[in-house]
Amino acid sequence: MKPIRVLIVDDSPVVQSVLTTLLSSNSDIEVVGAASDAFDAKDMIIEKRPDVVTLDVEMPRMDGITFLKRLMSFRPIPVIMISSYTWENSMRTLEAMDIGAVDFIAKPREDVKTGLWKLKHEIITKVRTAARTRIKPYGLFGKNGKRVPAASMTNSDKIIAIGASTGGTRAIERLLGSMPPNVNGIVIVQHMPARFTRAFAQRLDTLFPMDIKEANDSDRLNRGKVLVAPGGLHLQMAEDHRGYYVRLQDGPPVEHQRPSIDVLLNSVAKTAASNAIGILLTGMGSDGADGLLAMRQAGAFTVAQDEATSLVFGMPAAAIKLGAVEVVAPLDDIPDIVLSRLKSG
Repeated sequence: MKPIRVLIVDDSPVVQSVLTTLLSSNSDIEVVGAASDAFDAKDMIIEKRPDVVTLDVEMPRMDGITFLKRLMSFRPIPVIMISSYTWENSMRTLEAMDIGAVDFIAKPREDVKTGLWKLKHEIITKVRTAARTRIKPYGLFGKNGKRVPAASMTNSDKIIAIGASTGGTRAIERLLGSMPPNVNGIVIVQHMPARFTRAFAQRLDTLFPMDIKEANDSDRLNRGKVLVAPGGLHLQMAEDHRGYYVRLQDGPPVEHQRPSIDVLLNSVAKTAASNAIGILLTGMGSDGADGLLAMRQAGAFTVAQDEATSLVFGMPAAAIKLGAVEVVAPLDDIPDIVLSRLKSG
């Protein structure tokens, strides 16, 4: 196997040096160069033909988002964004995901050198995953996307639990874009750090008519409400005489993830059982497979995104292998499948 060829694009010499040393410590990864701005990066991409590019959001002369748009138009390539923890950068990083970036890495707020080494496993895993992805030009269904008339909905009180990772931000936007405003309560775990989940929820709320927010402890899950699990905390489903609500908990990562899809789906299986629908979307790893199996065994309806429309087929494939999935479908078919199940009870 040839090593994965990586080009680092970052205006910080420290970041360039650390990422070069960190990535080069693995025999299956070769850093072919480092560029300090978009103009040097363009020349190096043509010359070096990297398999993966890491791209800083903030750069002189041309910012990373503008460069990404141009890159995807003339030479689509797997890109991992490098973003610092600011609100503006969180929103811009989500924009980059819509443009075509595969994933992102949040720059540590502590000493950059030490912080990046602490993220070694995450960085290497994301580079390896990016190298295996097929860049897809699909976009989101925005406000003018496909809609199902609200009158077609029934009084079903089923809840919908969605899990996603790599490629999930675009997949979730497409899925929600085909749901009616009064859809049953939805709870989402998207693998993403703190702050970015809040920006993601706010972005969704501006795009779609549902009430969409980052979840707070004890938030109720009502019709027309979509709750996004906050980065850094596990989210579990609970129920009392008033209905379903969520609980946020600290705790060790599960499958290297916090929030964990398995934690959510296992809690839904115990709390809602057959009164729930579980959806597992694109993502690397196997988080969500065990939880989706628990849901199916409890009588819930379970769906997984198919390989052809998944940016990374890892999580759906793991769930299918376990026998956790009742229906495997292309992303754009999942809303109709779910709504049909809601109407049929």
